[in-house]
Amino acid sequence: MKKLLSVLTITLLFSCHNQAQTNPKQQAVIDAEPVVVPLQDGKARAYFASGCFWCVEAIFESVEGVEESISGYAGGFTENPTYEKSNTGRTGHAEAVEIIYDPKVVSFSTLVDVYFGSQNPTQVNGQGPDHGSQYRSIIFYQNKEQKKIIENKKAALAKELNATIAAEVYPFQKFWVAEDYHQNYERRNPNNGYIKNVSIPRLNKFKAKFPELLKDNEKH
Repeated sequence: MKKLLSVLTITLLFSCHNQAQTNPKQQAVIDAEPVVVPLQDGKARAYFASGCFWCVEAIFESVEGVEESISGYAGGFTENPTYEKSNTGRTGHAEAVEIIYDPKVVSFSTLVDVYFGSQNPTQVNGQGPDHGSQYRSIIFYQNKEQKKIIENKKAALAKELNATIAAEVYPFQKFWVAEDYHQNYERRNPNNGYIKNVSIPRLNKFKAKFPELLKDNEKH
């Protein structure tokens, strides 16, 4: 009887796991055609998820050619996600950033380098102390050219590290802007414990690694 219960428990666990992985709503997001965001006043937009958006926002805003970085949610199937809903891990969304940049100054390819170079690329479902699907790594593409750039860089990094790269590659669908208090959080809350102990060290590590990509006022 105990053996039968064990078998049933294992079967149920695998059944639940498979159900989660093949959620039809999430699969529809993954299989969708990418949405192209047109240039606005000569500026392009790119979308990345790489752990807590407080730090990711600050990292990209330190890069020459990036005009603004906006915190939000992307990659899921839930309409009008909120911070509270996202934190349940049930929306399909990850904390993400919208990067508004000048393609004449910084290329999408370089932004992908910034993305991979500012995180632990092998950590699954999170970055640093933040764990859960809402913190997973995703790179969003808007066309075949961007998808090829991402896949080539991901493959090269996997070969260099001899490891599996955790970042998922999704067609961009929609970006939901996060609540106002999340915007520019690192800059506005320098004494916050998480910012001091997690975000700023991660930002400084990136700056030390890529000094040639920084804006002049970030070179210190």
